[in-house]
Amino acid sequence: MANEIFGPQLLGPLTPLVGEWEGNVGIDLSYHNNDDITNKTSYFETAWFKPIPTQQNGKQFLEGLAYKSVAWRHGEEAMNPFHDESGYLLWDKERQLVYRTVVFGRGIAIQAGAEAEARSKELYFKATPGDPSFGILQNPYLVERAELRSFESTFKFNEDGTFTHSSDIVLRLAALGGEEMHHTDVNTLRRVKRYHPSVEFQ
Repeated sequence: MANEIFGPQLLGPLTPLVGEWEGNVGIDLSYHNNDDITNKTSYFETAWFKPIPTQQNGKQFLEGLAYKSVAWRHGEEAMNPFHDESGYLLWDKERQLVYRTVVFGRGIAIQAGAEAEARSKELYFKATPGDPSFGILQNPYLVERAELRSFESTFKFNEDGTFTHSSDIVLRLAALGGEEMHHTDVNTLRRVKRYHPSVEFQ
């Protein structure tokens, strides 16, 4: 089985992510300011996940990954990406939690949490503004015009070795008279480079 995992698995449920990935079936549902419509956009995405040294906070020890994800709308691959994010995924073995600490180039910082076991095949992250552990920070313009009210995201590790990520962000949009809308994304990525090929068994 291609995604069966051997060894100590220090990264817990994050172990399958190590490497470089591409996905060409992304679908983004969002409000398009220039056209004043809510519409779906297909996109291409690249991502990498690299192990970092053990992080120690007093008696807390975290294993984790640094990661980067960039996405381009189909037909704009040679142009500016419409989305990029950088962050960390941290495995707290003692508390059975995964922390997703991420910043977006729009002036947004999120720390989301997911309950997980060492070999979980699905991670469900959630964050809300004001939560002291799993919260959302955003620049003043966004608070006024496109406030993030909640963040939910899922990583699912598929049997064929791919992984699917999806997200649902609730926004309060001034352009829609202060109404809330769900900005959603989904894509399935396939690994194109493995950093530690010796751990893969067929």
